[in-house]
Amino acid sequence: MTHARHGPLAGIRVVEFAGIGPGPMCGMLLADMGAEVLLIERPHPSDTGLARPRKFDLAHRGKRSLTVDLKRPEGVALSLDLVTCADVLVEGFRPGVMERLGLGPDVCLARRPALVYGRVTGFGQTGPLCEAAGHDLNYIALSGALHAIGRADQAPTAPLNLLGDYAGGAMSLAWGIACALVERHRSGRGQVIDAAMVEGAALLMTPAVGLQAAGLHSGPHGSNLLDGGAPHYDVYRCADGEYLAFGAIERKFRAAFAQRAGLPANSLDELDDPATWIAARQRLSTLFATRTQAEWCALLEDSDACVTPVLSANQMARHPHLAARGVVQEHDGIAQPAPAPRLSRTPATIAGAPPRPGQGGGALAGAWGMDMARLQSLAGAGVVRYA
Repeated sequence: MTHARHGPLAGIRVVEFAGIGPGPMCGMLLADMGAEVLLIERPHPSDTGLARPRKFDLAHRGKRSLTVDLKRPEGVALSLDLVTCADVLVEGFRPGVMERLGLGPDVCLARRPALVYGRVTGFGQTGPLCEAAGHDLNYIALSGALHAIGRADQAPTAPLNLLGDYAGGAMSLAWGIACALVERHRSGRGQVIDAAMVEGAALLMTPAVGLQAAGLHSGPHGSNLLDGGAPHYDVYRCADGEYLAFGAIERKFRAAFAQRAGLPANSLDELDDPATWIAARQRLSTLFATRTQAEWCALLEDSDACVTPVLSANQMARHPHLAARGVVQEHDGIAQPAPAPRLSRTPATIAGAPPRPGQGGGALAGAWGMDMARLQSLAGAGVVRYA
């Protein structure tokens, strides 16, 4: 049984070929915004080392699943027919895989000229590294982002896979899909989107590159204003072992902090001079260690001191501001980040829990015009599985 969708992408049909990392996240973003996303899954997916019960694979929320054996010509034919019914295709395989399956852009666009064919890879569809294996860390290493992250005099720090997989990959692809759908409204034609995580991560570095060109971010990582080098843009340990983020870059915000913390009004003006940073960091470390995180928050959170608690993913739902805005929602017994951004007239929603492999795909395929007798025959032959 399918469900009515109400977001800004309601009525948009998406076929997502199951993968890992940015592809599923992109599909989730589209599903949150109202698209019908049909996840084509392999009968025996490879182990990525991150296997979990499906209910916890939150990047698949709001989708429907159909298990299809793409090694069988009947499975490829069914997939191509489903793509012909769709507006968007999402795939994250290495270059050439979809072509070898018989589901490449040329074949799909010949059948469905209005199709937006979205591809996301680490290094892109062309170039010397296009077929090389890699992960988020490799892509952000080439993009310049990893080089910029880390404490002074230490190796670059491997961040959570947000920059490459999700910001540089999933969101870049979703942005490309949105742009292509808008253009299709004018031309009636689809196109192919080549989203490379290394390029998306490099794009995110654009403002930092500008700062470097202006000589405002020229030192090694951990020694500049925005990378933890400045004592007034850093994280400090409190008396209870919890942490605070202190981001008072501007003088007026430092003055607000000084007033609340009982310091002389202009005592932090000197921080505009990097020569003062080592001594100032020691003084601030000592100061922040005199109160617990909760005590500092009670003192500062209603001011312009630019001080916030460093919260875990489990803690953030209980913060008064995030709770007031419903930033975390519980769905199917699991607390998870709500869809974003917010649209005033066609709000996004979590459309459902992650489907079990094969769950809901048969009904959705039928709603898209697939012959149910054909699906039943393919199921009997072991080509597809659905519930």
